[in-house]
Amino acid sequence: MNLRIFVVAVILLALSLAGVAGPLQLVATTSILGDVVRQVAGGAHELSLLIPPDTDPHTFEPTPQDVALLSQADAVFICGAGLEEALEPILSSARDVVEASCGIELRVFEDGRVDPHVWLDPNNVAVWADNVAAALAKLDPEHADDYRARAAAYRLKLKELDAWIQAEVEKVSEERRILVVDHLAFGYFAERYGFKQLAITPGFSTLAEPSARELAELEGIIRKLSVPAIFVSHTTSSPLVEQVARDTGVQVVYLYVGALSKPDGPAPTYLDLMRYDVSAIVGALGEEG
Repeated sequence: MNLRIFVVAVILLALSLAGVAGPLQLVATTSILGDVVRQVAGGAHELSLLIPPDTDPHTFEPTPQDVALLSQADAVFICGAGLEEALEPILSSARDVVEASCGIELRVFEDGRVDPHVWLDPNNVAVWADNVAAALAKLDPEHADDYRARAAAYRLKLKELDAWIQAEVEKVSEERRILVVDHLAFGYFAERYGFKQLAITPGFSTLAEPSARELAELEGIIRKLSVPAIFVSHTTSSPLVEQVARDTGVQVVYLYVGALSKPDGPAPTYLDLMRYDVSAIVGALGEEG
């Protein structure tokens, strides 16, 4: 082999090796979003969660290790719609932030704030899947078709889930479709499936606190409408909820709202979470006393 052929061979080998990309380092802010990223990305990349399962995203406090995790990621997927507003200072360290909720028609509260709990309508999670696929295709064009195919397959599962939820809620009469919740998280769910939402706390965060007058008015409504249950995030421990339940005599039903369970729990994936929550809601509201 002459020197020219040898040099060309070495250059071609180097270019070939340079084109072999290692696994992407991906981060998702919440366990729910992380599950969607995992469904679309497949098993070829490394995915980390900023906020672990069984953790309320409204009360999460990041550590210095979390800042390092974000800065080293190829892409950080956030729910957006204001959910991660408190995390904006550390998200600035990320090189690529992908807002999964881009393109979703967002609900707006009377005070002008946006409702970030878009995932409680599976049709919005379908938008997440497409946005995740587009972001991954940009990072890894060679496998773009694979990401799009996985997103399409996941959208079919979400469509089936939506149809199942609609069938399940038919078991609840319209006058009993009242969700008394610990905070205003179920707006998208209520709008999609024909429920009315009443909250113990006045805002969309579990950190909000009602006035004594607001609490008394809510308890009066619960009694007047004979509401049988209060629905509370499984990550919440609130004396206010306990007080309302005690004052009105209704049961407290815990749901998975802002986080998945651990793998051995009842809601380790988004699809499991929605089926668990809907079954609990229908079970509590579907039959007269």
